[in-house]
Amino acid sequence: MIVPSDRTDAITGLVRDTVGATHLTVLRGAALDPPGDVLTCDVAREAADGLLAELRSRGVADTGAIDVENIDLTLSGSADRAEAAAPGEGADAVLWESLVEETHEESTLTFTYLAFLTVATMLAAYGVMLDSAILIVGAMVVGPEFGPLAGVCTSAVRRDRRLLLRSLIALTVGFLVAVLLTGAFSGLMDVFGLFTQARFNAPHPATGFIWQPTWDSFVVALLAGVAGILSLTSAKSGALVGVAISVTTVPAAAYAALALSYSNWHELRGSTAQLAVNLAGIVLAGTVTLLAQQWFWARQRRGA
Repeated sequence: MIVPSDRTDAITGLVRDTVGATHLTVLRGAALDPPGDVLTCDVAREAADGLLAELRSRGVADTGAIDVENIDLTLSGSADRAEAAAPGEGADAVLWESLVEETHEESTLTFTYLAFLTVATMLAAYGVMLDSAILIVGAMVVGPEFGPLAGVCTSAVRRDRRLLLRSLIALTVGFLVAVLLTGAFSGLMDVFGLFTQARFNAPHPATGFIWQPTWDSFVVALLAGVAGILSLTSAKSGALVGVAISVTTVPAAAYAALALSYSNWHELRGSTAQLAVNLAGIVLAGTVTLLAQQWFWARQRRGA
């Protein structure tokens, strides 16, 4: 932390009084821009959110700076005692500041986001044409859409209208651009004879589920929403890959693009409905999961 010199004693006292904090260091006058003192400390993950909230409320982020890093290994009896004293388990802890920052970044409409989503949708379109489950799975992994979906969930819990608007824009514009460009891609492939109306109309036993929404689709989306939020709050990136493979958001968009390019309105409606069902299921389950985590940690802190 960079703290104005006249607030250093108060912030030092705050850190010392925080259960789960240790290894406090104070470097007087070490900061030049912004000017002030540099404070460092180690905090158990399960105690970090409360300390960050208190630091924000005291204006440290406005007049100085707060940087947070994960420490992979600490060999210290003091750290062991601090972690044992902190309420709950670190693996279950939610760092709300980190979650808001991460979802804010991941839900920003950028060229890279549009490129990934468009390429993923084109891959899925090829997977539909070839009836290839492997290509469909690959397209799911490439798709970046869970970022803004998590942003919608986080904004609902934290009541952050800016994050909500940013996430909705990324989802709406992203899928619209991906579908339109994939439709154009389909037309180009048709010119070269790689995509044909007959191939699109042929049975697709391996990928037909993409445009046929069922209650199974909704249940899978709910489960994926829970797993996705848990993977974000616990930094389990490997689990997030599994979430990407579980839900057919990108393939549904690809099927809609193909159906649009070949004027198959029945399958266009089906794939669009599939996309809406999956998006709604993920947002609903993700929001409920965050609310449950918020309630759980509020109880943990009260019982500490």
